[in-house]
Amino acid sequence: MSLPLMLLTVVCVVGIALGQLLFKKAAMALPPNAGWMDWAFNGWLLAALVLYGVTTLLWVWVLRSASLHLAYPFMGLAFVLVPALGWLLLGEPLHWQTLVGGVLILAGVALAAQVPS
Repeated sequence: MSLPLMLLTVVCVVGIALGQLLFKKAAMALPPNAGWMDWAFNGWLLAALVLYGVTTLLWVWVLRSASLHLAYPFMGLAFVLVPALGWLLLGEPLHWQTLVGGVLILAGVALAAQVPS
């Protein structure tokens, strides 16, 4: 996989991770007895849906040029990014088990990226 394609793949992963944070913000913004209008006019939710849409289009473009067995392992990085960004931006707890799991995921992504295409 070329460096520009790898960077675009990482951009997709970051977009997915940021989308998860936007979904969390959307959930936190909903009142307890939310009606359909609360959902329809939730700015966080709309932003998340737009970001997911754009990221999905970029992902399809990535898959035009990269083998799925090379590109898809990068999506595992979201399992590291989402908890880290949740801790950094939302004040959510970050446990050592998540960090160790993240290191294992990063090792797996590095290993999978070495497979000849």
